[in-house]
Amino acid sequence: MNLSELRPGEKATIVSFSDADMSVKLMEMGCLPGEVVEVERFAPLGDPIAIRVAGYQLCLRRSEAAVILIQ
Repeated sequence: MNLSELRPGEKATIVSFSDADMSVKLMEMGCLPGEVVEVERFAPLGDPIAIRVAGYQLCLRRSEAAVILIQ
């Protein structure tokens, strides 16, 4: 399952990434394997997604969130 499939209020743990190039960018922003991530809300048209990770809010495009594999 990937992060873009969660609904607001749901939490999950980051397991890995499906794109090696994008994973570097995401890890620099605090999306590390083992971190708990919570979807806070979606923009009115569904993109971007506001998530809470590592104690702060981060907004990602739906395509970026789809790279993050969770459990």
